[in-house]
Amino acid sequence: MDQYLALVVLVAAILLLETGARRLRLPRAAVLIIGGAGLGMMPGIPAVKIEPGLVLAIFLPPLLTSGAWFTAWRDFRANLSGIVLLAVGAVAFTTFAVAWVLHCFVPTLPWAVCVAIGAIVAPPDAVAAEAVLAHVRLPGRVVALLQGESLLNDAAGLVLLRFAVAAALTGVVDPAKAAGTFAVLALGGIGFGLIMGNLWRLILRNLSDAGHAIAAMLVATAISYLGAEHLHLSGVLSTVTMGLVIGYHQHRDLSATIRIRAGGFWLALVFLMESLLFILIGLSLRGVIDRAHDTSDVLGDLLLPSLLIAATVIVTRFLWVFSSDVAWRLVRSFGFGRGRAPSLREATVMAWAGMRGAVTLLAALSLPETLPGRDLALASAFMVIVVTVLVQGATLAPLIRYLKLDSEAEIAAGIAAEGEAWVIMSQAQQESLKPVADEHPRLYEQYGRKLEASILSRDARDDTRGHEIAHFRTVLMVIAAGREAIVTLHRAGTLPDAILREMEYELDLQQMVAEARLID
Repeated sequence: MDQYLALVVLVAAILLLETGARRLRLPRAAVLIIGGAGLGMMPGIPAVKIEPGLVLAIFLPPLLTSGAWFTAWRDFRANLSGIVLLAVGAVAFTTFAVAWVLHCFVPTLPWAVCVAIGAIVAPPDAVAAEAVLAHVRLPGRVVALLQGESLLNDAAGLVLLRFAVAAALTGVVDPAKAAGTFAVLALGGIGFGLIMGNLWRLILRNLSDAGHAIAAMLVATAISYLGAEHLHLSGVLSTVTMGLVIGYHQHRDLSATIRIRAGGFWLALVFLMESLLFILIGLSLRGVIDRAHDTSDVLGDLLLPSLLIAATVIVTRFLWVFSSDVAWRLVRSFGFGRGRAPSLREATVMAWAGMRGAVTLLAALSLPETLPGRDLALASAFMVIVVTVLVQGATLAPLIRYLKLDSEAEIAAGIAAEGEAWVIMSQAQQESLKPVADEHPRLYEQYGRKLEASILSRDARDDTRGHEIAHFRTVLMVIAAGREAIVTLHRAGTLPDAILREMEYELDLQQMVAEARLID
């Protein structure tokens, strides 16, 4: 009962903090962490103890699957070389840079522990940036690079963490063996994920009930991660690969009902899991500070090293992004590589969009309690997330606007492509009705009018974002008027409940589409 009450209190705290962050326009991750720390310091609240072995297994697979599910595969594949440069190169560079700086500042800390802390804070988190990026428009290539990086950098960071922790606990380091093991982990994890993805595609195709399908996805996520880990492969890469496979084929494998409900389910699940993680790291600081007061100096042993690590993380990302950009341009000058290199303005935004989030928390919480420097790792995770989210997260949107990266040409091209796609879709729908037009003349006529409306809309389309916003705000106004009309009929007793729910469901779908097209 006490555990259930604690969970209710945590969820209530999350809702209050999330609401406050939204109204005050503050970064949610920072608000939740600081709020959790404040809650943990309250009298009568016991220090939170989290089982390290369960943290990754419970939280990580659903978060990875959700990210992969919504990834645009075509953009991911087209920008794979740049994504790998960021996801593997930047993570490794940051890991060892942080390890070197930390070891210089705290010489008594073993090198393996320094590398472990570097691996924890190295991977940026796209989710931490999405709250900012949702309010601005970026070139598609920049978005693809940042989202793709977040899928693969988790694997790179967690594999480095695994080797560093093993070295710290055993005192044995074999670079050649580590390199071979890394290759097996990565390739084996991808292979296992491909097998799991295609196997669960077959299962999902034969499920018509949305509840059963969502439950099957959760089972698939757990099996993909735990199965790969049991075989000593990368559970992270396995889960990401499986999510990419199922997400890419969802349009033909899943029914509309399952897609809509599964999408809502994943959004709610990820919201709760991320929020719980952020608030748990804040709560766990109570134990860290209590132990530090008993055995050491909080300022010298925790605060100053954590601030130094946060500064190193920000600086190293800039160094890597700009140095790798120069190297990429040099390779292109010899005729290798595809596409264009990021512009100076795009590289600046990519370097600044290095906020840390859920994976850093998971990695820190998963450390064995016997590992030397675990408290410093937790404090560093807390500091890096708060600093990057508050400093970089709060200034990213103004930076994008200042650099004028809102690509009006790309937006206009997207609007035009959408108009043409509506026409092609309407033509295909009407063509499919021709063989049965005599049996369903009114339906055939209805889709004919829809085709005409699509053509008129395409030809008269204003390719500006301002017009698009005005259009969908008007659509929302029309939907609200319709909703008020049917509710009035229902309250007057002339419209049955069942018909009200059916009609409102149609309006809800229309409203969801319109709201998704608006950016506050």
